[in-house]
Amino acid sequence: MTRTFIALEMNEAAQRHLEGVIHRVARGLPSVRWVDPAGIHLTLAFLGELTDEQLTEATEAAGIAARKVCSFSYNLSRLGVFGPAKQPRVIWMGINEPSGTLSLLHRVLNRELEQRGFAVDKRPFSPHLTLARVKVPLTSEEQGNLQSILTGKQHGIVSTEIYPVSSVYVMKSELSRMGAQYTCLQEWKLGDVL
Repeated sequence: MTRTFIALEMNEAAQRHLEGVIHRVARGLPSVRWVDPAGIHLTLAFLGELTDEQLTEATEAAGIAARKVCSFSYNLSRLGVFGPAKQPRVIWMGINEPSGTLSLLHRVLNRELEQRGFAVDKRPFSPHLTLARVKVPLTSEEQGNLQSILTGKQHGIVSTEIYPVSSVYVMKSELSRMGAQYTCLQEWKLGDVL
């Protein structure tokens, strides 16, 4: 069985920016568990534990979806949280992709996965990059720091830089005490012929 997801990888420039954001924000939120910027990705579909046959089907679905969508670009829009603002579960960076190609890619991928018998997430697609998972309650000081960040202008956090996307990746995730380790199993270029 292979723990599998389909995602967009961040390029080095995006990783560097996110590393800077994490470093800056982490000072005011010392109890939060921040992710390794090298492992940050935008998940399009989390599929869980797959057999070899299912993995082949998922890889095929990702390839067909990638072929149907052209390359695009995005920028990092803002920090946000999942869960209550005073006690969030996740701190994330939003993605702004005005052409709608990212949402199209997500819809096409879900359709291809469903046609192969995979259950897909029916919630509205909310493209984001997970920066931290909050495992313990924030102190009142940390709550105040987070609120200041979320309601402020987020200078130095939001990036106007444009990041290109040209591939979709089928990824393997291995959990350990050191955190998740990711391995690319297949890269599909957007718009390429299978």
